[in-house]
Amino acid sequence: MSGARPPETPATRFLRDHGVAFTDHLYDYEEHGGTAVSSRELGVEEHAVVKTLVMEDDAKRPLLVLMHGDLKVSTKTLARQIGVKSVAPCRPDVAQRHTGYMVGGTSPFGTKKPLPVHLERTILDLPAIYINGGRRGYLVGIAPAEIVRVLAPTIVECGQRE
Repeated sequence: MSGARPPETPATRFLRDHGVAFTDHLYDYEEHGGTAVSSRELGVEEHAVVKTLVMEDDAKRPLLVLMHGDLKVSTKTLARQIGVKSVAPCRPDVAQRHTGYMVGGTSPFGTKKPLPVHLERTILDLPAIYINGGRRGYLVGIAPAEIVRVLAPTIVECGQRE
């Protein structure tokens, strides 16, 4: 993908509008490859690649969870921490309807409608992260503190090893 021009997406417009410095990282997207592929293609630790997961609580209210690429979300722990009965992933079509992004290209920035964001606490320990820029095969590199500044997420501890 070298030489390809970074796309303009709702996410990159949001980042520019909020004065967030970011770097562009394009890679060859592989269906169902996940963060293992993007970390390999970019030559970065999978722990520094942050996935944006669209979930819903027991009342079908959507929410975003930002999690390290090499961890999964303990939905029971998350539900307990945010005070709901249960949390589960949204179906892909529902996730797209809430965010405006295709699954595999979901960014927490510039979503179709504002959604509550939950950020795994240990992401804040990293100097830089790579997170979806709003299109498959496109990540942006940013400082984790910028997520806190522009999205005001709820900090949670619900990550667990795959």
